[in-house]
Amino acid sequence: MITVRTEVWIHAPIERCFDLARDIDVHTQTVWKHTKEQAVAGTTKGRIEAGATVTFQATHFGVRQQLTSRITEYDFPVYFVDEMQKGAFKSLRHAHFFEAHGTRTRMVDTLTFTAPFGMLGWIVERAVLGRYMRRFLEHRNGQLKVLAERTVE
Repeated sequence: MITVRTEVWIHAPIERCFDLARDIDVHTQTVWKHTKEQAVAGTTKGRIEAGATVTFQATHFGVRQQLTSRITEYDFPVYFVDEMQKGAFKSLRHAHFFEAHGTRTRMVDTLTFTAPFGMLGWIVERAVLGRYMRRFLEHRNGQLKVLAERTVE
């Protein structure tokens, strides 16, 4: 099991950051372009809500795959958690936390996952997946920051 934690400060209200982070259209616009990520089932447009699911299809490591997640915890605008229901990982839990600090918002992501395939998966987690997932989240969060700060009213 690997845990990746990222943090970004955004010059935008907490509600805007929370809403952008759970917006499916924004998600597909802020991830790496080469993954060609798209929502193909469940909530495929707009903001995902508590209990809802989304299935994303994307290419990672040259393999086209699908991952279905459900919003299992939700407290607007403080946090939400999505957990993999079906996909390439043995388990995956992604917690999104938001804290208001005056005119800024601190956004913290905690992604915990376990690769399949026992000992081989354990090795791949440490050799490749940990860094890959950190870069993925840092890129997405950087793009979300740009969008949130650009759209401040």
